[in-house]
Amino acid sequence: MGLIGPFCAGLPMKTPRKTKYTYDYPRPMVTVDAVVFTERDGRLEVLLIQRGRDPFAGRWALPGGFVEMDETLDAAARRELEEETGVCGVTLKQLRAFGDPGRDPRGRSIAIAFVGETDWRVHAPRGADDAADARWFPVDALPPLAFDHRDIVEYAVARRRKDTQP
Repeated sequence: MGLIGPFCAGLPMKTPRKTKYTYDYPRPMVTVDAVVFTERDGRLEVLLIQRGRDPFAGRWALPGGFVEMDETLDAAARRELEEETGVCGVTLKQLRAFGDPGRDPRGRSIAIAFVGETDWRVHAPRGADDAADARWFPVDALPPLAFDHRDIVEYAVARRRKDTQP
């Protein structure tokens, strides 16, 4: 007989107990942000959402949010992108971590930024979940952004330009 779990052998499956986490030291929140580019008429654009909630309600931001306890960073980035914009199927690659102590007014947070590229004609974004709106913006004409998202976009643009130079 091969290796099978108790659920396959007909044995009752135990319901996992909810774990209570306690630590003697402070710990940061972990978030993900998706920097998704497109090119339209020779101009580089980035996908932004308009925040529907505080902090920064009404401001534009990168699609993103908190990492759930049971998901990978990649899965969290894809989930947040789809939940907030309706855009899915974009290949995202980890870009860099951003963790300046004052980046989030709710407390200490570290964001893992992911970057991807898609065709704007294939992906028409729409605001959903906690995003009031979602749109493409030229990277050289960004509105005021929430958190440290301008720094993240600028870093991603510089990295993209460096990677695409002959």
